[in-house]
Amino acid sequence: MTQPVTVVTGGGRGIGAATAVALAEAGHDVVINYRVAKDRAAQTAELVRATGRQAVIVAGDISVEADVDRLFDVTAAELGPVTGLVNNAGVTGRLGRLTEASPETIRRVVDVNVTGYLLCARRAVQDMAGRGGAIVNVSSAAATLGSPDEYIHYAAAKGAVDSMTIGMAKEFGPLGIRVNAVSPGRTYTEIHAEMGDPDRAAKIATIAPLRRAAMPAEIASAIVWLLSDAASYTSGANIRIAGGL
Repeated sequence: MTQPVTVVTGGGRGIGAATAVALAEAGHDVVINYRVAKDRAAQTAELVRATGRQAVIVAGDISVEADVDRLFDVTAAELGPVTGLVNNAGVTGRLGRLTEASPETIRRVVDVNVTGYLLCARRAVQDMAGRGGAIVNVSSAAATLGSPDEYIHYAAAKGAVDSMTIGMAKEFGPLGIRVNAVSPGRTYTEIHAEMGDPDRAAKIATIAPLRRAAMPAEIASAIVWLLSDAASYTSGANIRIAGGL
């Protein structure tokens, strides 16, 4: 049986870090991609190693093809053939109306959340061809909510993630590669502070039917399942984890 080797983009914190650790607990060796937070990626790697699994950290911007190629080259050299990819790295820009968003912010959001996911999936499939594997794209409930007055550009990018998941599942399925997505709602991560509202996750308690935000581990558990043999006939699915919204 092939040892699972999974790449987690944006794996140093939040949902990515929780996913890396949960995958290790499920028996995966993990490659943790990060762009700037090297210390957080290193901390996550130590948590992975504490489970007895191997961990490698690799810096890179997933919207840059050369960085993506390096990420997968290092994976193959250090841990062996990649069997899984979690497309998780993402940016939102600051909260606000679309008319207040700069063209640079809009382009960056699309570059990372759309182009970056496509580049990573493209390379992962090239490496998985002939052996099979699985990909999970981290989308967002924003894709269907639209996120007016917050970040329409981010919601639009995640709508593209939903579409690419369907297309990838159909195109890569004959290669033995499953592709699915998860769509989290508000989750307790640092991203809210970065977008200008540190208390944003807690505020969902007045709106969500479950009256709370998610914890990163609750998203991670679904991702781990989608990458597991228990989900061997699941492809093209999008699991909404948004507390009923």
